[in-house]
Amino acid sequence: MREAAFVKQNSAKWKRYAAEPTTNPDELADRFIELTDDLAFARTFYPDSDTTHYLNSLTGKMHQAIYRNKKEQGNRFFLFWKQELPLLFRQHHRQLLYAFLIFAVACLIGALSAAYDDSFVRLIMGDRYVNMTIANIRKGDPMAVYKQAGEAEMFLQITMNNVYVSFLAFVAGAVLSVGTFYVLFRNGVMLGAFQYFFYKYGLLGTSALTIWIHGTLEISAIVIAGCAGFVMGNSILFPKTFSRLESFKRGAKQGLKIVVGLVPVFITAGFLEGFVTRHTEMPLFLSLTIILGSAAFIVYYFIYYPYRLHAKLENDTTHHRI
Repeated sequence: MREAAFVKQNSAKWKRYAAEPTTNPDELADRFIELTDDLAFARTFYPDSDTTHYLNSLTGKMHQAIYRNKKEQGNRFFLFWKQELPLLFRQHHRQLLYAFLIFAVACLIGALSAAYDDSFVRLIMGDRYVNMTIANIRKGDPMAVYKQAGEAEMFLQITMNNVYVSFLAFVAGAVLSVGTFYVLFRNGVMLGAFQYFFYKYGLLGTSALTIWIHGTLEISAIVIAGCAGFVMGNSILFPKTFSRLESFKRGAKQGLKIVVGLVPVFITAGFLEGFVTRHTEMPLFLSLTIILGSAAFIVYYFIYYPYRLHAKLENDTTHHRI
């Protein structure tokens, strides 16, 4: 293989390893093995080239990172949330965008369907729920559904349901991403129909200020889990330079890390729905603070911070080379 072809085939991988360091032991080991293989190939066929010198330097840094990582195992949990997970999101922001757009379009379809077909809401949400909500509206307490169960009981039920739905969105990605598309689309249609139902009764603002107290994190978790599903599904469809099986293993591992990273979001959303949402009489300021604070956290941690961290590490790597 000519050197130019060798560099073209692997340069994106090398740049990613240099710009996006990882503290995950398995990932470090995989990267080190790949780099040593590439270095051995370069030493054999291009012994005095700049490519060989570059790979030798990069492999040396990876070797140091492996031994340094052994000393950092006590900080493993902290580093996962501070660095590893955000960098993983930076790598897969495109899949996150796809998941968001699919969910948003499905919401619009759900709302329009409910607007043009009075029976659609019952088809999606069931007669029992619709009848109960209409009865609550007539009693002057449209959000009474959130007050029926005990606080701790609802917290556990909702948290487990959130875990189930999000895990389903991830696992469904194994069906070539089609399953994840279906889960996102179905939940988006449900949300759109649900919100239009309250709009029809003149309660859109009231419902939004109540439901989105927990819904901001809950819906975000579903979309992010959809991103994890697409990461796994696309690894089968687009293996790049890996074998399809190896690509699937890597995609599944990365997707699972994303879902695991959602655990605090699941718990917080469940807590808010179980203990806070039921207080429909809370001041407007407090409701908006919780909703906007939750939205700000999602945007910062899953979108802005990964870009900022990636840029910082890339800049540090560039200065180190200079």
